Amino acid sequence: MERQEIIDGLIDVLRTVRTIDPEKLNNVTEETDFLTDMNTPSTELINIAAKVEQKFDVEFEDDDIDNLGSKVKDIVDLIIRAKEREA
Repeated sequence: MERQEIIDGLIDVLRTVRTIDPEKLNNVTEETDFLTDMNTPSTELINIAAKVEQKFDVEFEDDDIDNLGSKVKDIVDLIIRAKEREA
């Protein structure tokens, strides 16, 4: 799965999150920061991670979530690692 495919799927997930302004999803890159660029409450990141697990049919480990950064690339990397573990 390509990184851009993952970002596109992640944006689909983010469109379902009420605390994120849909306008902020128009120019998402790997460097986009959930906390500063999208004004996402840090507590919402756990809910986003859970939705991402469902969308991409992966399971994150607790350590993955504990060490999750706040940029889009951090979640993309996390999805790729989870997919590799399951392969």
